[in-house]
Amino acid sequence: MNNPWPYLTDAEINEICAPLKNGAAQIRFLERLGMVVKPKPSGRPLVARTEFDRVMTGSNAVATGHSTSAASSTPNVIGLQSFFKQRKHGTST
Repeated sequence: MNNPWPYLTDAEINEICAPLKNGAAQIRFLERLGMVVKPKPSGRPLVARTEFDRVMTGSNAVATGHSTSAASSTPNVIGLQSFFKQRKHGTST
């Protein structure tokens, strides 16, 4: 199903969270699944479709659409060491 709406509909959220009906209970359930959930003024959960897809597919894509790879998430140890070697600590007399 290719839905043009950027957020899950109330019917979709009700189906995911069944048998829960209360908005606060649905928000807690969705957050426990690992989703970023915002409450609507009515108290119902607001979930981005991309956030639902990210959690349910297990991908590492961030909700903004940028993907993180293993190469970019590892620290640059050599760069960090050279930064601290070049940095002057304290005052010289």
